[in-house]
Amino acid sequence: MTSLQELLTTKNVPFEILEHPQLIRTAQDGADYFGIELGQTAPTLVLETENGYVAAILTGDRGRLDFQSVAVTLSCQEVKLANPKQVEAITGFRIGTVPLVGLFLPCLFDRRLFRYSAIYGGTGEAGSTLKISPGAVEELNQVMAYLD
Repeated sequence: MTSLQELLTTKNVPFEILEHPQLIRTAQDGADYFGIELGQTAPTLVLETENGYVAAILTGDRGRLDFQSVAVTLSCQEVKLANPKQVEAITGFRIGTVPLVGLFLPCLFDRRLFRYSAIYGGTGEAGSTLKISPGAVEELNQVMAYLD
């Protein structure tokens, strides 16, 4: 059992780990592969601010992230995407596999994910996807702010 599975089992959270032979590189790839709405995909981005790093869990249909708006939400001057080396150093995971829970980073959470009973996101491994309720993801993260 992986540490993600252990965390979710210990917290008594319903979830599914969906194995897939092909790599899912984009939200659209995930929506197509699982036959779900684009908005149900939930990529986890790592953002860099002058106050440290923040995980951003977003709906796949959000489009471009408005970094100026995020900076205001987080009360900081500048927000940018962490580069791939930073993401791996901070989280232990490669871009595209960063898990929805268990990162121990403050979190920015997209409220639009609550439109769905289940969302799909990273597990930390390239060949699998986590299916879980957005409420469980919110509960298991250190949510510091929300995006509408």
